[in-house]
Amino acid sequence: MAKLKVAVLRGGAGGEHEVSLNSGSNILAAVERLGHVPLDIFIDKKGAWHVRGVPVHPERALSGTDVVWNVLHGEPGEGGDVQRTLDRIGVPYTGSKAYPSAVAFNKVLTKDILANHGVLMPRHIVLSVSPDLEKEAKEAFRAFSPPIIVKPAIGGSSVGVTLVKTFAEFWGALKNAFAESPKVLVEEYIKGKEATAGVVQGLRDTEFYPLLPIEIIPPSTSAIFDYDAKYSGQTLERVPGNFTREETEELQRLARLVHEVLDLRHYSRSDFIISPRGVHFLEVNNAAGVGMTSESLLPKSLNAAGISTDEFIDHIIRLAFERK
Repeated sequence: MAKLKVAVLRGGAGGEHEVSLNSGSNILAAVERLGHVPLDIFIDKKGAWHVRGVPVHPERALSGTDVVWNVLHGEPGEGGDVQRTLDRIGVPYTGSKAYPSAVAFNKVLTKDILANHGVLMPRHIVLSVSPDLEKEAKEAFRAFSPPIIVKPAIGGSSVGVTLVKTFAEFWGALKNAFAESPKVLVEEYIKGKEATAGVVQGLRDTEFYPLLPIEIIPPSTSAIFDYDAKYSGQTLERVPGNFTREETEELQRLARLVHEVLDLRHYSRSDFIISPRGVHFLEVNNAAGVGMTSESLLPKSLNAAGISTDEFIDHIIRLAFERK
């Protein structure tokens, strides 16, 4: 492939700003190692674009760019806004198009779609801010046997996700989750093995190449794989995981199904819980939301399959440049 100018969008206005900066730094270094020309585009927490420390309009920032690597975890890069901007400018980019991105970023919409395809998921209730919120919250709390999961309906990196046992904890968790999203998901807690499985489009001449699932074992101080557990460096991530052959095949099947049904592009990573009741889908991480830090899961899956991060990044750049 000829030398390309690859702009990396990182930062952003969401709660995953720092994670995005770290992911973007790793991608920029890989782009340079691959012989392409990297362009670092920093988006601050107010949404302003910067090149070399100078605020610039998106069209000017991307002038002469061949490909954009979008690694803006959370808003605005994961939910469709940046994708619409890039479509308007006409520059090819990594990850899903605008509408699939918006759907995948919304946990409620994702669940509604996947339910029609027979995907097993934890039972849930959706709450919105309303004058009757306290009454609705009490009804929702009574609908489940504690502990209960509370999470923002929109967002990633487990920001605002809490496991609660009492109503006082539940009410505080709702407030935290509503700070991240206009709707909140109250979800059945399923005890079991946590797993994540990635899919990469076109890798090794396979339409949707399934990576080996990772078993996630949070530290004893974390009841769930929350934001702190993800980035503390204390979580044990085992790849290949301690799964039966049947569990591995089901995790890979579901990861491919989610990717296809939601019309995602290039790569994604889906999270699951395995219990005696089966493999339950939790949520999907669209390409823009998939971390590429030293603690991130996808690079570990790639490494287990004998695929270097540079090889993966070069592959995705090619897909994006060819608008596949």
